[in-house]
Amino acid sequence: METLHASPLEHTSPQSLMTHFTSDTDQLQVSLNERVATITMNRPEARNALSPELTQAFQAALQWAQADDEVGAILLTGAGRAFCAGGDVKAMGAAPAPDQPRPTTEQQFQDLRQRHHGIAGVLRALRKPSIAALPGAAAGAGMAIALCCDLRIAAENAFLSTGYARIGLSGDYGIAWLLSRIVTPAHARQLMLTSERVSAQRAFDIGLVNQVVPADDLLRTAHLQAQALARGPQIAYRYIKDNLDEALDISHANAIDREADRLLKGRSTADHKEAVRAFAEKREPNFQSR
Repeated sequence: METLHASPLEHTSPQSLMTHFTSDTDQLQVSLNERVATITMNRPEARNALSPELTQAFQAALQWAQADDEVGAILLTGAGRAFCAGGDVKAMGAAPAPDQPRPTTEQQFQDLRQRHHGIAGVLRALRKPSIAALPGAAAGAGMAIALCCDLRIAAENAFLSTGYARIGLSGDYGIAWLLSRIVTPAHARQLMLTSERVSAQRAFDIGLVNQVVPADDLLRTAHLQAQALARGPQIAYRYIKDNLDEALDISHANAIDREADRLLKGRSTADHKEAVRAFAEKREPNFQSR
């Protein structure tokens, strides 16, 4: 993979080797607090549209969040009044520099493939819980990225739109696949073909988002949920996400077998034993991801 626009700085802690991610562009802000990695797209003047610089840093941040054991949950949001407006439409119309050769169709395909897998693919494949907090518009690729997260919390004034048909495009970041599984196939077709603007309340009604809250409460609500997940049983979460990912593609009989296998593995963990002790002692468990 290409060198990415971000660099991790490492130091030793008593418990483990911690990696603090530092983005080298102000278009992406990353923080780690109480095991929650908050990744903020920071181009408010462009409604956090995905520039090449932002995209590269985003990929690097997700790789870090995936690998660092100090990260228990990921919270993804956007600065200002939008989550992410998708691709930068203004940049799409810009002519290439005269001294740069135009990339071939194959080169363009491989570039798109790498970027889309590097964000949507990695985010969807994360075995750690993820939450998208939507302060405003989530459109096009921005909507697809939100759909890659496990949970979505929207401010009352937020909205979602596929947006692609409005600019003569068909979709990217796996949005059709995601929509077809998160809402009904009929809703997926409607949203893709019409590019309609879906209010936060309607998005909740059809299952696009899990919760709608007042705008002033959005980040606090999302942080509290992320912190609760970050304190949870990380090994069990991985098995739960494996079960859920397979659920639409395998038979019920196969699902029973695979769930039984993972349940047995879960029984052998220190986290399970701690949860049983905590239940007997009428206290909250202290999970250690072991």
